[in-house]
Amino acid sequence: MSLKRLPTAPSMAVRPSARSELSARAVEQWDSGIRASASDDAATISIFDVIGQDWDGSGVTAARISAALRSIGNNPVVVNVNSPGGDMFEGLAIYSLLREHPAQVTVRVLGLAASAASIIAMAGDEVQVARAGFLMIHNAWVVAIGNRNDLIAMAETLAPFDAAMADIYAARTGLKTAEIESMLDAETWIGGSDAVAKGFADGLLPSDATKKDTNASSRDSIAAHRIDALLAKQGVPRSERRQLIKEIKSGTQNAVAPGTRDATETVSADAADVIARLKLALAAF
Repeated sequence: MSLKRLPTAPSMAVRPSARSELSARAVEQWDSGIRASASDDAATISIFDVIGQDWDGSGVTAARISAALRSIGNNPVVVNVNSPGGDMFEGLAIYSLLREHPAQVTVRVLGLAASAASIIAMAGDEVQVARAGFLMIHNAWVVAIGNRNDLIAMAETLAPFDAAMADIYAARTGLKTAEIESMLDAETWIGGSDAVAKGFADGLLPSDATKKDTNASSRDSIAAHRIDALLAKQGVPRSERRQLIKEIKSGTQNAVAPGTRDATETVSADAADVIARLKLALAAF
C-alpha cells in the first residue's frame, strides 16, 4: 500500500461507456518536449503522452503502468509526468495502481500534469513540481449524444467520479472539499509555486531537473491532438474524428464534394468547415 493514506478511486466496473476527452486548452499549453534532464537511481516510469489509448495505439494506459510496476517489483519508483491528460477513467485506474504500490512513489511534474494526469500525480508519496510547471484540475469532460434523458443519465453517472476526484485533491491538499469542487467547476490552472503553497505538491524541482527535447514528431502529435479536441467540442463522433485526422495527416485529398469523405459517408457542414481550416493550418508543419 501507499505510504500515505490516500482515498480510493471508484471501481472501474461502473465506468461509463463514454470516453473522457482531452481539454483543448491543455493540449495548447502542453510542451511535449519537456523531459527529465538525468536518469534517477530508482526505477522510473515516464508519462509523456496522453492518458488512455490514442487512435494510433500510443498513449499511457493502466495496462502499461501495471506491467511497469510488476517489472519494478517492491522497490521505490519515480514517476515523471508531462501530459495534457486524456481519459479521466484511465487516469483513476493508474492512480489506483500507484496508490497500491508497496514502496515509495515519487511523482515529478516536469512540465504539465493536466486533467487525468493531475489525478495520477496525486498518488505520489512525494510530489515535486517544476517551478515553471503546471497542474490543471477540472470536472470530467465527455462527448455525449442523446435526448435530455440520456444527457441527464450521463450527468448522474459522472457525478460520483467528479466527487471522487474532489476527495482525492482534498485529501492531498488539506483544502476543504467545497473549495476543491469550485476549482474543478472553474477548470483551475495551478503554477509550480502555487501548487506547493496549496498542497498539491510537496516541493519544487531543482532548476536543472528538466531539459527540452525538440522533436518534429512531437509537434505533429500536438497538432493532431488539437484537431481532435476541437472536433470533439463540435460533437464529431470519436471514430469519425480518428478517420479525419488520419486523412489530414496523410495529406489525402478527397475527390468528392465538400462535406463528404466518400460517395456514401457524409460529415456535418460544421465539421467540414473545421477540416478545411485545419488542413490550411497543418500545411505550416
